[in-house]
Amino acid sequence: MSVKTIAGVVVNVTEDGYMENMTQWNKEIAKEIASEVGIELTDKHFEVINYLREKTIAKEALTIRSVGKSGIVDIKQLYALFPKGPLKFSSKIAGIPKPSSCI
Repeated sequence: MSVKTIAGVVVNVTEDGYMENMTQWNKEIAKEIASEVGIELTDKHFEVINYLREKTIAKEALTIRSVGKSGIVDIKQLYALFPKGPLKFSSKIAGIPKPSSCI
């Protein structure tokens, strides 16, 4: 566990950079994490992020396929929004734990 300041908030993060306490998350933190990985967030990004947060709170397993079947985006759109690791980066930006389906 490490401590990192993101958007002026001191948060605990894993060695992979995922927030350990998702209640500390806010939109400013999301924007800063996204900026670090070269993504500028849009409303569609936030729709996906909010979906991920809701499913995590409900303790539902997250996969690229489940996000693609969410009705928010299809798999192709998810890759376009979060290139180079759609579930990895969307989860990190959403402030949720790393999904078990991510390597």
